Amino acid sequence: MRKIRVRLPAVLVVLCGSLTVAGVPPATAATPSGSLWFDGAPLTVRDGRFTDGQGREVVLRGYNVSGETKLEENGGLPFASVADARTSATALRALGGGNAVRFLLSWAHAEPVRGQVDTAYLAAVTEQMRAFLDAGIRVFPDFHQDLYSRYLFDSGSWYTGDGAPKWALDAGSYPKESCGICLFWGQNITQNAAVQKAQYDFWHNTHGLQDAFLATAQTTMAYLKQHLDSAEFAGITGFDPYNEPYAGGYDSGQTSRTWERDLLWPFHVRFRARMDAVGWQDKPAFVEPNLFWNANISTQKQEGGLLDAGTLGPGYVLNTHFYDQKAISGILMWGKAADGQYAADFAAVRDRASAAGTAAVVSEFGHPLSGTVSDKAPTVLKAMYQALDSRLKGAGWWADPASSGPVLSGTQWQWDLYNGRHHEPMNGNPGKVLASGDAWNDEDLSAVRLDDSGNATLRQDARLLDRVYPSATAGTALAFTYEDRSRDGSATLTWNPVPSSLPNVAKLVGSGQYGLLVWRSGDGTAPTELHLPASFPTGATTVVSDLGTVHAPPAYGSATPVAVAPEPGGTSSRRLLLTDTDSGVPHYALVTNGATAPAADLLSAAKAELAAWAAARF
Repeated sequence: MRKIRVRLPAVLVVLCGSLTVAGVPPATAATPSGSLWFDGAPLTVRDGRFTDGQGREVVLRGYNVSGETKLEENGGLPFASVADARTSATALRALGGGNAVRFLLSWAHAEPVRGQVDTAYLAAVTEQMRAFLDAGIRVFPDFHQDLYSRYLFDSGSWYTGDGAPKWALDAGSYPKESCGICLFWGQNITQNAAVQKAQYDFWHNTHGLQDAFLATAQTTMAYLKQHLDSAEFAGITGFDPYNEPYAGGYDSGQTSRTWERDLLWPFHVRFRARMDAVGWQDKPAFVEPNLFWNANISTQKQEGGLLDAGTLGPGYVLNTHFYDQKAISGILMWGKAADGQYAADFAAVRDRASAAGTAAVVSEFGHPLSGTVSDKAPTVLKAMYQALDSRLKGAGWWADPASSGPVLSGTQWQWDLYNGRHHEPMNGNPGKVLASGDAWNDEDLSAVRLDDSGNATLRQDARLLDRVYPSATAGTALAFTYEDRSRDGSATLTWNPVPSSLPNVAKLVGSGQYGLLVWRSGDGTAPTELHLPASFPTGATTVVSDLGTVHAPPAYGSATPVAVAPEPGGTSSRRLLLTDTDSGVPHYALVTNGATAPAADLLSAAKAELAAWAAARF
C-alpha cells in the first residue's frame, strides 16, 4: 500500500520493560479550578457513546500534543518544560476550544535499555501531562511511532522515523533503508524494505519485541496510576495501544482482514489485559484497525476495520485517522473541498463503530499548512469538522436533521508550540539541523505556534478551530450542526445557512455563527453543556430553546435553565449550560452570536419557528 500523504503518522506504541516503579502518589486529590458538582467524573463507554458519571454523552474535541515527542531536541517529551506544557494547555483551551488531547509518548526514551524503564522520563511525562489535567483537559496517552524507528535511518537519509529504541533494531537484521522514488514520507511504509521488515518482526513477536513493548506499556500505565491523584487519573480517558498499525508484509495466503484477525486483534486483547492488571480496567483501549482500512484512494484501501473482532463493548473504542490523501497528493483532487466532502468517509467510521457496539474517535485528521497544497487547508479542515459534527452535508441538514447521526470525537494533528522554532539534528546529523515547520519529514500541520513575544497564537482561523460543540449531552444527542463561517482567504465559507422557511431564525442569526443541538432528555440531573468559543462573549450570545430564550445568558445556578459558566481549569474558556427537568423528551437549543440586543418579538417568533421545525422532524 502506498500512503500518499505528507503526514502519515503511525504511532507505533512500542513501549517495553517490566520494572517495578517506586514512588508515592499525592496525598490529596484536587479538581481543576472552576469545576462544578457534575465535573470530573471518569468516562466509560455505554450504548456506543462516551458517558460520564452523570450519564451524559460526552464528545471529546482537541489536538495531538505533540509532534515534538517525535524529535530528539527535548528528549522525546512534548515540551521543553512543565511551564511550556502549562502555556500550551491554557492556549489549547482558550484559543483552540479543546477539552481533550492525545498525549504522545516515546518508547525509545521510556526504555532506552532493554528491560530498564527510565523512570526519570516517566516522571517528566507525568508532570507535563498533569498540566493538561489541571486545565480540565481529558487525556489519552499514545506511544507514538512512525516508520517504526529513527534508528532505521542513516544520518544522511532524506527521511526519519520515531518509536522503537535502538536495541529493538540491534536485535534484528534489517537491510539498508531505501524508499526508492518516494515523493511523500508515508511511502516508506510500503516501499522501504527496512521499515517493512521491522514492522513484520514486531507483529510476529520476533526477538520478543511485542512482549517487551507490552511489559513497558504496563509499567508506564502503573506509573501513571500511582503518581496521578484520583481526580487527575479520572481525567485519563484510556490508552491508544498502537498508532496506525500495518503488517509490514503479509504471509502467504494472508490478507489485510486475516492479518487483523490473527495478529492485530490478539495484540489489542493482550494490551487490554495489561491495562486491567494495573488498575485501568474501567478505561477503554483506543484500538486502531489496519491504517489503510479507510483510505480514500482506491488503490491504497485495504479491507479492515476489525471486522472479525465481534462486539467490542465498553473495553474498547474504535480509534481511526483520516487524511484526505487525494487533496494532499496535489494531483488526485483539483480545487478545494466542498460542503459534505467527507460525509461518506466519516459516516463509515460511525457505521463501523455502531456495528462493533462501541464509541468512535478520529484521533488524527488535518492538512498541511504550507507547501503546494496548503491552499486547500481552510476548506479541507472545515469539511472535516463538519463531518465530525454530522453525517449530513450542510445543504441538507435542516430538511433531514434526524439523520445527522452521533457527534464524533476527534483530535486534530497537531498542537506544537515550537512550530517553526525547532533545533532538530535530523537523524543525529549536526550538519542537517531542522527548524522550519514541524521539523519532521517536511511536515507543517501545527495549528499553533509561539510569536516573537513568546505568546501562543493560532496559525489557522479561530472561527474554524474554536467551535461550538456539545461537550456533554444530558440524554441522547439527536442532531447537531455548527456553521462556523470560517474563511478561505478573504471569503467567508457558509455551507449551512438557515433556510428561508425559517425567516425569523435567519434574521436572528444574520451573518453570525450558530450551533443547533437537538437532544432527548435522560434521567440525570446534570445539565447539557456546549462549549462557547471566544467569539461568543456572554453579552453577544443569544440562545433560543424550548427551555428558555435569552440574550446574554446569566451565570449558572441550579434553578437557571439557560446559563453560562466557566469551563474547568481556570483558562477563561466558557460553556453554555442547559438544564431540563424531564426524561425522554426532545429538546432543542440554538446558540448564535449574530444578534445585537434582539427584540423580544424577534426572539418569540424565532422560538415559534424552531418549535414547529423540531416537532415536525423529531
